[in-house]
Amino acid sequence: MAAVGLNGVKLATTSSQAYLESKAVKDTRALMAELCRHFYTLGWVTGTGGSITMKVHDDSIPKPQQLILMSPSAVQKERMEPEDMYVLSASGSVLSAPSPKPFPHKPPKCTDCDPLFRKAYELRDAAAVFHSHGLESCLVTMINPLSKEFRITHMEMIKGIKGHGYYDELVVPIIENTAYEYQLTESFAKAIEDYPKATAVLVRNHGVFVWGDSWISAKTQSECYHYLFDAAIKLHQMGLDWSTPNHGPIQSARRGLTLAGELNVSVKARKSNGEIDPFPQCIVLDIEGTTTPISFVSEVLFPYARDNVGRHLSLTYDTPETKADIKLLRSQVQSDLEQGISGAVPIPSDDAGKEEVIAALVANVDAMIKADRKITALKELQGHIWRTGYENNELEGIVFDDVPEALEKWHALGIKVYIYSSGSRLAQRLIFGKTNHGDLRKYLSGFFDTTVGNKRETRSYVEISESLGVDKPSDILFVTDVYQEATAAKAAGLEVIISIRPGNGPLPDNHGFKTIKSFSDI
Repeated sequence: MAAVGLNGVKLATTSSQAYLESKAVKDTRALMAELCRHFYTLGWVTGTGGSITMKVHDDSIPKPQQLILMSPSAVQKERMEPEDMYVLSASGSVLSAPSPKPFPHKPPKCTDCDPLFRKAYELRDAAAVFHSHGLESCLVTMINPLSKEFRITHMEMIKGIKGHGYYDELVVPIIENTAYEYQLTESFAKAIEDYPKATAVLVRNHGVFVWGDSWISAKTQSECYHYLFDAAIKLHQMGLDWSTPNHGPIQSARRGLTLAGELNVSVKARKSNGEIDPFPQCIVLDIEGTTTPISFVSEVLFPYARDNVGRHLSLTYDTPETKADIKLLRSQVQSDLEQGISGAVPIPSDDAGKEEVIAALVANVDAMIKADRKITALKELQGHIWRTGYENNELEGIVFDDVPEALEKWHALGIKVYIYSSGSRLAQRLIFGKTNHGDLRKYLSGFFDTTVGNKRETRSYVEISESLGVDKPSDILFVTDVYQEATAAKAAGLEVIISIRPGNGPLPDNHGFKTIKSFSDI
C-alpha cells in the first residue's frame, strides 16, 4: 500500500526495496542491535532469551502502517548485528529475513513472541515492545503463586511508569506461563484488555512484556519496572510489605500491638462461647453507603461530572487519555444501541468535527449518569473529570466520622484494607486522597473497580480472592450496603457484613446478614 505524506504526495511503498534500505529502516536495525547488547548486560536477554520489537518511525507514514522490526529467536542477543533483524509489514508479512550463518549458528527464525508483540501494537498502539527474562521479573511472580496481579505503591520509580505518580498504586497483571510463547497470545491479549492503564504484563516463572509509545518510553518503563520488581523482592526478604503505603513489617502487627488509648490488643477476638475468632486477613470496603454517604455521590460527584463533561472533553479532546476515554465510550454506546438501551444516541465519526462528537458524547454520558450505569467507560471518564475538581479544590471527599479511626486501627493490626467500588480506581484514590479527615490512602492497600467484574456477580469476588492470595475466601471480610453485592460475595465464600447508614436503601426481610451502623461495630 502506498503511504501518503503530510503534503499529500504519495511516497514509495513501505515494502519496496528502496524503502527497506532507507535510512529510517537502517537506523532502527542499528538501534535494536545496540539495545539488545545493552539489555544483555542488564541480564534481561541472556541465554538467547528475551526479545524486542520496534516500529520504524517515519512521520510521513501513519503509525498503523509503519514497518515492524523484530529480533530473531534463539540467538546470542549480545552478538546480533543490524542485518540480523526481521522486517515485517504492518499486517505481519515478512518482507526481509536475515541470511543464514555457518555452523554452529542455527537457521534464522523470527521470534516466537511475534503474535504477542502484534497484540500490543494492535491493542495499545505501541511503537516498541520489549520482552525481558530478567530474574527479578521472574521471581516477583513466584512470591505469591496465587496472585493474579503485582501491586506496589509509594515508590519514587513508579513515576517512571506512564500515567502513574508516587501516591498511585501500580498494578501489573500476571498471566500463567505456557510451554511456548505463542501460546500466551490469548491470555496476554485478555490482560491488556482487562487492564487498560497497564503498560506491562508479567508472565509467571518467565518474565515481562513492556511497551511504550516510543522506544525511549518502552526502555524507561522497562528499567523502572525491573527496579520495582527488585525492590519488592528485597523488601519481602527483609520481612517488609511492598504493597502497602508505609512498607511495614509483613503481618508482624498480628502478634499484638499497643494502640493509642488501648491495652495490648491481640489479633484474635474471643467469641461469647469462648472460641477464638481470628480477625480477617483482609477487609474489602464498598464506598457509597459504606464509607461515604450516598448523598455525596448522588448530590455532589454525579452533578459535578454531568455539569463539566462538555468542558472537560473540549479542553482535553486531543490528549491520549481523553482519546482512550472516547474510544471506550464509542464501544459502550455501540453496544447500547445494539441492545436498544434507552438514552443511547449514535456518536458520529471524527470526520463530523469535534463539536458534533462532543455533543453526542455529552448526551450519552448524561443518560448514563441519570441511569446510574455501573460501566467502565463512564467511570473512567468521571474519574478524570473529578480529578480536575479535586485539583482545583472544587471537590473534597466525604467519609463517615468512624471511618478514619477504624482504618488506622486495622492498619496497626496488620489487616490489609482494600476498596471495591463501581467507580474507577482513580476516582477511589481521589475520594480517599482528599477527604474531610485528610489523606487516608496510607491506610489502604489497593483498589478494585469494575475491571474485575460487576459488583453483583460472584465471579468478581472470586477474582478478588485470587488476586489477594489468601488461603481461603473466608479470610476476607466484605462490607457493603447492597444486598445483591452481599449475596454475590457470600456465594464466593467471603465473610460479609451489611452497612446500615443514613440514606441507605431498605434491605429485604430476613436477609440473613450481620449488620453494622458504624465501623466501630466490626
